[in-house]
Amino acid sequence: MENPETEERYEQFVRLFTRCEPSLRAFVRSLLFSWDDVDEVMQNTGLVLWRKFSDFDPDTDFMKWACVVARFEVLAWRRDKARDRHVFDEDVINLLAEEAAVNLDRFSNQRHALEKCLKKLPDNLRKIVLAAYEPGVKLNEVAEELGKSATAFYKMLNRTRAKLQECIHVETAADRGGAG
Repeated sequence: MENPETEERYEQFVRLFTRCEPSLRAFVRSLLFSWDDVDEVMQNTGLVLWRKFSDFDPDTDFMKWACVVARFEVLAWRRDKARDRHVFDEDVINLLAEEAAVNLDRFSNQRHALEKCLKKLPDNLRKIVLAAYEPGVKLNEVAEELGKSATAFYKMLNRTRAKLQECIHVETAADRGGAG
């Protein structure tokens, strides 16, 4: 980067974009059929966000701004692919985008609650749960590594999932200001 101000602005953008990228990707995924299409739209969205970052008001919500940009990128992508029968109509994309935007905060709260709840688990259970959700993992192989039968492992994993689900329910209820 040429000057410190540009470098600082770039670092600010990278921090904000990196923090919201998983949720933004989920938002875009809710509007498109394939992961390849999501990757293409996310790449374009990232470029547009960077180009327009000087227009971003730091006192506003970066995620909401990024979702607006992503929505327009999905619509632009849709126009480019309009002849493909696997592309949603613009009205459907707008409806899905509105629904996804409403759910963003809820999903974010649930993800944060899951992180808190995972930290509350004993180390051995936390490692097992995280290992079970590694991409490409086969649960029977994890069970074998632990010296457990597949049935015993599944029962333990399901009990732990139930504990996590209850913990997430309690955490999100507390965030909403009540039980429920």
